[in-house]
Amino acid sequence: MHDYSTQFPSLRFADLGGGVLEVSMSAPGRLNAVGHQGHRDLAAVWSAVDTDPDVRVAIIRGEGGVFSAGGDLDLVSDMASDFEVRIRVLREARDLVYNVINCSKPIVSAMEGPAVGAGLVVGLLADVSIAATDARIIDGHTRLGVAAGDHAAIVWPLLCGMAKAKYYLLTCEPVSGEEAERIGLVSLCVPGEELHDRARAVASRLAGGSQSAIRWTKYALNNWLRQAGPLFDTSLGLEFLGFAGPDVREGVSAIREKRRPDFSGPASE
Repeated sequence: MHDYSTQFPSLRFADLGGGVLEVSMSAPGRLNAVGHQGHRDLAAVWSAVDTDPDVRVAIIRGEGGVFSAGGDLDLVSDMASDFEVRIRVLREARDLVYNVINCSKPIVSAMEGPAVGAGLVVGLLADVSIAATDARIIDGHTRLGVAAGDHAAIVWPLLCGMAKAKYYLLTCEPVSGEEAERIGLVSLCVPGEELHDRARAVASRLAGGSQSAIRWTKYALNNWLRQAGPLFDTSLGLEFLGFAGPDVREGVSAIREKRRPDFSGPASE
């Protein structure tokens, strides 16, 4: 296998045998929040997985009983104040979605605890998404003061329908693992103590199957997402336009101060 740990220092890797690579988001003490390095690594690692002849299936999970709390607030603040950072992260956000979609190898996600932000991109775009009953899936963009970009517009309506997608993306209400399975947002929901064993069992089954058949099936199905590319590009552009506006600063302050945001500024169209 590739020397993943050196190339992607914010992630942890385990060779589970049989062609299964387990990728773990790791930010101890920060609920696996994604900072500058983590965002870069999470976007780029799927291209390495795609070209690694020793990997048949990848699992994405978080360390310490948590999937990911989303973007680190320092990263968000830097995006709001620095144009070069904003443009770099926009490119990474675009690459993250397309690299997951275009990775020829199946990806299995194992979500528990909070699943937010860049981590949730992979969690929901994974070919088989598995949530623990205690998972709290949250698209928090509008609460932060920016449009729901990332993966939201490209895949939520396809998974759970427009009515549910609009409700959760506009309100930022958490979705439990059980509710996510009920509305079709995830493939499976299992008790927390079974999550990682189930993810590994699914990955092993995929790794033992016909690789050409499985990869070509993934490729064909993901054309639903590829044809939505212009929709995704629009949502991402509008999200990052918001990072240059006043609401995101209020959103970050409200999260830091653990209060409701006051978005009383002028509305745009």
